[in-house]
Amino acid sequence: MSDINDRIDDVEEQEEAEAFPSAEELRRLSPLAWAQYGARQIAYVRPVIVNGQPAVAIHAADGTPIGAAPTMALATAAIVQHGMGPALVH
Repeated sequence: MSDINDRIDDVEEQEEAEAFPSAEELRRLSPLAWAQYGARQIAYVRPVIVNGQPAVAIHAADGTPIGAAPTMALATAAIVQHGMGPALVH
């Protein structure tokens, strides 16, 4: 049983290492790489007015518009449902 748990731990550590670059790797990113960093993992939301009505815009981390929702709760739920992490920009 411990062999299985060890393998699971190894896979989790490998996934975590791939998901989070080291501080040194982040320091070496070019301005373009910084602009693209997290574009597929993080989405930010911000309040907007659409046709005179309040809404919430959803953007990828690089600024690409990817959606909108009528409320912050629905925008956040949509982001999470698509496997991304939400961030608020105000």
